[in-house]
Amino acid sequence: MTTTPPYQFGPRESKKVIEEDLVFAPKFDEHGLIAAMAVDAHTDEALMLAYMNEESLRMTLEKGQAVYWSRSRNQLWHKGETSGEFQEIVEIRTDCDQDALILRVIQHGGGCCHTKRNNCFYRKVVAPKQGGLVKLAMVE
Repeated sequence: MTTTPPYQFGPRESKKVIEEDLVFAPKFDEHGLIAAMAVDAHTDEALMLAYMNEESLRMTLEKGQAVYWSRSRNQLWHKGETSGEFQEIVEIRTDCDQDALILRVIQHGGGCCHTKRNNCFYRKVVAPKQGGLVKLAMVE
């Protein structure tokens, strides 16, 4: 039985290589995480922001579905594994210095958010004109 080698990421050798080369060399932070914004592949609507570690990023590439690192539970989180609301990966993009990801996904199931909304960004920040307590308002 032959096994497929795991996905490998490139070295972060120089700024030129990171910004201009075509080898994926993600930069994980001091906690071993990288921000991953999931957006709807059809509408470009922001769905949720989560984090990935090296293992969850490799699993995402392998499965074709989003796998994150849950900071609150300190464990891998295959989005939709228990809820059925999984995210099918259409494309993964990285920014210029490869320290943030955008996952273009097809959202399956009832909704993206654990509150059963379509996305996690259902409120907006409203700053008072004269200072004071900053409030939230529902997005229409």
